[in-house]
Amino acid sequence: MKQLRILLPLILITSWSFCPLAQADERAELEMLKARIQALEAKLNEQEKKVEEKTSTLATEIQQSRLGQLIPEKKELKSQWGLGPAASGVYNVSSGLSIGGYGEANYRAFVDDAQGQKNTADLLRLITYVGYKFNDHILFNSEIEMEHANTEDIGGTSGEESGEVEVEFAYLDFLMEKQFNVRAGSVLIPMGFINEMHEPPYFFGVRRPEVETVLIPSTWNEIGFGFFGQGEAAGKVEYRTYLVNGLRASRFEDSGIREGRQLSNRALMEDVAWTGRLDYSPNFAPGLLVGGSFWLGNSGQNEDFNGSHPNVFTAIGEAHAQYRYRQLSLRALGSWTGIDDAATVSAANGETIASRMDGWYVEAGYDILPHLVRGTRQALAPFVRYEHLDTQAAVPSGFQRNSSLDQQVYTIGLSYKPIDRVVIKADYRNFQTDGPTPTADEVAVGLGFVY
Repeated sequence: MKQLRILLPLILITSWSFCPLAQADERAELEMLKARIQALEAKLNEQEKKVEEKTSTLATEIQQSRLGQLIPEKKELKSQWGLGPAASGVYNVSSGLSIGGYGEANYRAFVDDAQGQKNTADLLRLITYVGYKFNDHILFNSEIEMEHANTEDIGGTSGEESGEVEVEFAYLDFLMEKQFNVRAGSVLIPMGFINEMHEPPYFFGVRRPEVETVLIPSTWNEIGFGFFGQGEAAGKVEYRTYLVNGLRASRFEDSGIREGRQLSNRALMEDVAWTGRLDYSPNFAPGLLVGGSFWLGNSGQNEDFNGSHPNVFTAIGEAHAQYRYRQLSLRALGSWTGIDDAATVSAANGETIASRMDGWYVEAGYDILPHLVRGTRQALAPFVRYEHLDTQAAVPSGFQRNSSLDQQVYTIGLSYKPIDRVVIKADYRNFQTDGPTPTADEVAVGLGFVY
């Protein structure tokens, strides 16, 4: 007990002497713990930031994926089944919605034989293509057109020339095999170069050729159904053929059948017509395309022509050829139309309706820019075109032929493409007629685009 009394003070003294060292160790440990906690908090904040970034990226990808299902990213524009590249957009998406279009505007100045015509500037067309690919076998495609910017009677014009909104085509495709597919709805008549592929960067001239505006009344669509496909026979063979409503002879004019189109607007279908097209691109001549198309059908539509109901069988045919090699582009097309019961229709319509119409044109263009600027992707192509057309080539006995409708058209122009989808054009058109009523010559400048 006595020893304990001696040891206890010694223990207390010793403990007291080591207390500062203990306190210092505790402070050091606390500082280390604090540092470790701060390091852990910083690491945790960094991890949270990374999680937020990943979550945001994932949300963006999901949103883009959902949007992509509705509006897929468009692939490079490529022509399909005779349509223009922009009109073919729905064929080049995997699924869902496809949107494209084109536009063209021009300025026209009448320089000779104007006979009171005024110079004009016009937003000629603004087009929207809307398509939807339901799956790999069924798709919808359409073209909605606004002409002349609005539908008001402005600039001294009225009726169709004042402007209109129109559905150029709207159809369903049922895709089965490359060689055989089905199409139904409002379809473009597969005749000539321009009626199906009428986007401005893909033809020469501010205005479409007269032969493919008058004799082949572009743009021309009717209601019906048919088949299309392609095959191989020492080259590519492509066809389209439809049964559609017939024309209306009660609207034929001495200037042609253009007003006889029904354009899918409550079309009379007392008479039907058969139309078709065949194109061949041989392997032995890359860049060459040859083909032809036809329209066969009655146009009377059971309408009254001064007490009679004639059939007015109407036959239209055309043959075409195209050759493209490097910068060179050549085209040729001939068209003819035969109309039965022309005398009966002429008497009822009050003007001479021809029993035969015909016309043709040749065209050549050459891109000179690669010779001036090495490696350029732009294009600068002078072109020339000669046309001859006569919508009064033969008239029924007892009716006067209008020789002013026998025309020759000389066109010279220039086409510049800063990129493939945009074109700036300029040309001069000289009209020569056999009759007493001349057609005004014109200078025109235009621009066009597709997307």
